[in-house]
Amino acid sequence: MFTISDLMTTHPHTLLRSNSLEDAKALMDEHGIRHIPIVDTEHTLIGLVTQRDLLAAQMSCLEKPTFEDISTLDIPLNAIMHENIMSISPHGGLKSAAVFMQKHKVGCLPVVEHGKLVGIITDSDFVTIAINLLELQEEVDPIEIDE
Repeated sequence: MFTISDLMTTHPHTLLRSNSLEDAKALMDEHGIRHIPIVDTEHTLIGLVTQRDLLAAQMSCLEKPTFEDISTLDIPLNAIMHENIMSISPHGGLKSAAVFMQKHKVGCLPVVEHGKLVGIITDSDFVTIAINLLELQEEVDPIEIDE
């Protein structure tokens, strides 16, 4: 049986709670990612910021004019990060992770072992599995020949 550790991205890109929205946007753009785990200096998972969070923060700033001369991108991540997030062990099952993600409509699960962030598994990882399984099925399916 395959486990989370077989599929997860190890050493995911992370930021600290003191980093800004601008830092998160730059990291997402540079690496083509949509989820950033927020960790403390000991690499303990403390939150998560998604691409959707960045868009929502930018939209809320446009909707509510502010009297301060502060750019939305200067906001620290601890102001918008999700703190009550689910995580999974690297020894967890892939099926249970996929079912959880589908049921709760989340795009990723941070992977935590002994309190430390060790990886991340995303919905894109499961799409990769599906593609590989479909390719295997195509190789196994008999070819129909018209007579």
